[in-house]
Amino acid sequence: MSVDDLINELYDMVDKAWSLPLSRGRAVLDGEEVKQVLDEIRENLPKEIHQAKAIVADRTQILDDARREAETVVHVAQERAKALIAQDEIVRQAQQKANETTAQSQAKIREMRKASNDYIDDLMKRTDDSLAQILAELRRTRQNIRASQRSGQDKME
Repeated sequence: MSVDDLINELYDMVDKAWSLPLSRGRAVLDGEEVKQVLDEIRENLPKEIHQAKAIVADRTQILDDARREAETVVHVAQERAKALIAQDEIVRQAQQKANETTAQSQAKIREMRKASNDYIDDLMKRTDDSLAQILAELRRTRQNIRASQRSGQDKME
């Protein structure tokens, strides 16, 4: 029987006890029966107290475990946050480097295109000049041939 049951039994005994008239609630109880219930309560108290201490110890252990687990979760979360921040920083730096490389490549392409166009333009100008010189030389030679043909015909006549 638990301590609560024994205390309830004492209440029942008081409720069922014979009340003394004009004594403001005083009752007559069987002393031996009351002592027997009190002895049982005394015997059960250490067991109840032991169970209460065990419950308190379990509660303390559960709270300590929960606190350690919470600390571990917070530590892991902080490490993950640091890793994500570092990863974001690496990604940001890689993106910046890629942007710089792209800009440098585009500038180099523009520079090479301009140099190619300048070279082709220069080559075409030199070819044009050469062809103009050749054409001019051809025209002079032709005029000389015609002039010499005309002067030869004039001498024959």
